[in-house]
Amino acid sequence: MYQPTQDHFTGPGARGFGQVDTWVFDLDNTLYPSDARVWPQVDERITLYVMRLYGLDAISARSLQKYFYHRYGTTLKALMVEEGVDPHDFLDFAHDIDHSSIKLDAPLGAAIEKLPGRKLILTNGSRRHAENVAAKLGILDHFEDVFDIADADFVPKPERVTYERFLTAHGIDPTRAALFEDIARNLAVPHDLGMATVLVVPRITDPYREAFEQEAVHEPHIDHITDDLAGFLVGCVQPEIGQL
Repeated sequence: MYQPTQDHFTGPGARGFGQVDTWVFDLDNTLYPSDARVWPQVDERITLYVMRLYGLDAISARSLQKYFYHRYGTTLKALMVEEGVDPHDFLDFAHDIDHSSIKLDAPLGAAIEKLPGRKLILTNGSRRHAENVAAKLGILDHFEDVFDIADADFVPKPERVTYERFLTAHGIDPTRAALFEDIARNLAVPHDLGMATVLVVPRITDPYREAFEQEAVHEPHIDHITDDLAGFLVGCVQPEIGQL
C-alpha cells in the first residue's frame, strides 16, 4: 500500500474539499517531480530558441530570457509582443524534449482516479506537451480535458482573464473547485474567485527555476501546501471526501 508523507500544511481558515466537484491541476512541476527532468529540458530549449532568434551566446540568451520572464510573465508572451513570434512554432520547439526520464506514477494515478467529479489540466504550456507528459506518468486517462495557453489566447497565468476563460469554457463553479499549482502567485486570483488552493512545492531546490517559484509561501490565498501531491490526495483529501 502507498504510504503518504505527512509533510503538509493547512492554513488557518483554509478551504476544504467537501464541496469540491472539479479538480484542476497545473502541469509543469506540479504533476511530476523535479527528478523527471522535464522542466530543465523545456527551459534549455527556450534558451536555445532565444539564442537562435537574436544571435546570442548561451549566457546572454539566458539573461534575456529571464528578463523577459520577469517583465512579461512568460518568454513566449515577450517574444510575441516584441518580435511577433509565431506562438505555435515557439511551443513546438520548446516542448520537443526527451520523455524517457518520466516514470509511471501509479500512486498519483490511483489518487487522482479516486477524486469524485471532473478533473482538468490548466497549463501555460501546450496541449500536446501536457498530453505527452501526462501519458508518460500514466494519468492522462483520468483527465476530462486540457486547457492550454492557446485556449487562453496566449495570455498566461496568473492573469485573471485566463482563469475566467477557463472557468467559462468548462462551466465550472469556482466555489466547488480546487486548484493544485506549483507557483504561489498563480493561486491568488483562483482563491479570490472562490477556489480551494493547494501549493505544490519541490522536495529539493531546482536550479533551473527561480527561488520565488519554489517557496512554500504562507499567505491567505494559499489554503494548503504539500511537497507530496499523491500523499496529500491520499492522506488529506480522500479522508475529507470519504474516498478511503
